[in-house]
Order: sequence, then structure tokens, then C-alpha cells
Amino acid sequence: MSHLQIIYSSQPFGFDMDILSSILERARRNNVRDDITGALICRGDLYLQLLEGPAAAVASAYGRIMADDRHIGMVRRLMRETETRLFPGWAMRDDPAEGWVWTLEEINDGALDRATATDFLTVFERVAQTPD
Repeated sequence: MSHLQIIYSSQPFGFDMDILSSILERARRNNVRDDITGALICRGDLYLQLLEGPAAAVASAYGRIMADDRHIGMVRRLMRETETRLFPGWAMRDDPAEGWVWTLEEINDGALDRATATDFLTVFERVAQTPD
């Protein structure tokens, strides 16, 4: 069965742990309902998310996320069809991305804009391989 994967990046607007908990709670509830899996890498300066599942459901979730005012500067980094999911057991895995993803200085220097779709996918492959 073919699935759609989307990776996007954005910057949090008014980020704190309560907002993050709310985002994760809603995402997990909606994703279970819609058969979507994925992961959210989040910290004070960066949201990097992978969504995967049925194409219509992923597109709908992505549209809702684009309209969410809790982040700005949203850029789609990858969109592809795939036969396998990276996060089949996770309605929405979260990861603080400490130490192994771009630093704030690298992001401010344009690292996200220089990164390729493969670079973004590699980040999520690493998250998928780390223990829970």
C-alpha cells in the first residue's frame, strides 16, 4: 500500500512546554483517527515534522497545520510516495533534537535552506532508529 510522506519545517511562535504538550496531544488523537503516523522534532527555534499515511489524510492534516498560528515560516521540505512508514507504531513521536540536528547558529546561517530533501529524510531515519 502506498503512503504519502511530507516533511516540513517552521519556527515556533510563543513556544513553551504547555503549547508543545497541547500540539502533541491533539496530533496523536487526530492521527490515530486518520491512520497517520510520524514524528515531530521540536525545540524553541525549530519544528521539523514528518507526516505519513493515506494521501488524503496526510494532505488534510498538512493543511490544518499550515493554518495553525503557533508557528511561522512553514516550508515543505519533502513530499513523496512510499511503500513503508518510518514510524508505523507512532501516532506522533516527539524528539527534542538536542545535539544531532542543526544548531540555532546553523539555522540562522541558512542551513535549512541549503539542506536537501534527503538530508531531512536522514534526520527522521535517525529518529526512527533511536530507542523510545
